Amino acid sequence: MRSDVDVLVVGGGQAGLAVSHALTRSGLEHVVVEQGRIGHTWDGRWDSFRLVTPNHTIRLPGGEYRGNDPDGYLARDEIAEHLRGYASSFGAPVSERTRVEALRVDGGGFVAETASGGIRARRVVVCTGAYQRQHRPPFIADFARRLPVVATTDYRAPDLLPAGRVLVVGGGQSGCQIAEELSRAGREVVLAAGRAPAVPRRVAGRDVFDWLIDLGFFEQTLAQLPSPAARLASNPLATGANGGHDLNLRTLAGRGVGLIGHVVGIDGDRVVAADDLDECVATGDRVFREVCAGIVRLALSRGWPAPEVPEMPASGLDPAPAPRLADLAVVVNACGYRPAYEWIGVPGVVDDVGFPIQVDGASTRVPGLHFVGVPWLRTRKSPLLIGVGEDADLVVDRLAAA
Repeated sequence: MRSDVDVLVVGGGQAGLAVSHALTRSGLEHVVVEQGRIGHTWDGRWDSFRLVTPNHTIRLPGGEYRGNDPDGYLARDEIAEHLRGYASSFGAPVSERTRVEALRVDGGGFVAETASGGIRARRVVVCTGAYQRQHRPPFIADFARRLPVVATTDYRAPDLLPAGRVLVVGGGQSGCQIAEELSRAGREVVLAAGRAPAVPRRVAGRDVFDWLIDLGFFEQTLAQLPSPAARLASNPLATGANGGHDLNLRTLAGRGVGLIGHVVGIDGDRVVAADDLDECVATGDRVFREVCAGIVRLALSRGWPAPEVPEMPASGLDPAPAPRLADLAVVVNACGYRPAYEWIGVPGVVDDVGFPIQVDGASTRVPGLHFVGVPWLRTRKSPLLIGVGEDADLVVDRLAAA
């Protein structure tokens, strides 16, 4: 397949579809190429996965949530079906199962190489997701030589893991959700903690994300972060499972999950963990208290009664003994993800952390190259269902004006 198109959109997830919607509205010729099926990233989550933000935060342009449970949390399959319905609603020109292997500058435009040939485009919008590659610290390979290792992208359900004790490495949102699910299923679990922020699920009957929206949390910009590397930090711990409830290191310990510091390697038959569980717990507690304090200030500023907020205990948590490999049946690698843009054949297109160098979605290195759905592209909400549409409209308005 070799064809010419004005705008090529690489990626058919929420970002790519939001861009396609805006391009369709603007009358710009385009095609969207998606390496799998529309919604396949959501399809690839574990069986019980649900949104961690309320359904009403699905605010794609022309594809907003219109169901009867705005404060609930859509299941994995429902999220994917919502995206497929969104694409159908405006006839998005999506070519599924078309993976772009390489993108190169060619004359006054670009050529995207796929297994079935090249696609020549005048402009390109890259919408390949917030992060593209699972992070595998070197010690994960050491585990894999001794034990089964399952990535979060491959995890589906507790009964599909080998029987026995489970070590979950990585204390971010996915790792903590999986650890909780395994514990609820009666599995013995050890979690290698991380410095993820903790938040209450609800305050005064209102979802924490509604409070955070009003607090301007999602409007924060990259300039407000302590460093560019902070873009790789964990999101607030939250879960939409079982109606949505608090999820943090303390709730996991209360369920009987053994907690250790972050894993640094293997020594003989024993897992070696850092002596930093106290710091991990303290980080989560500190953010929890800051968020609660912000909610109280916001309520008072609006003339509302001061809401009753939950409190974290002052005491720390005792670490579990570092497990022996002989006592483990499987390791779940939940160490997060990293950006991956090596397939774009332009030197210097990304920064030292691996994110595109851009201003409001436009590459500062390559004219005609744009990005949407990148973490902190403009604000914290840039890759999310609540905010990606705003960035898509901004980028397409620029394309339409060119």
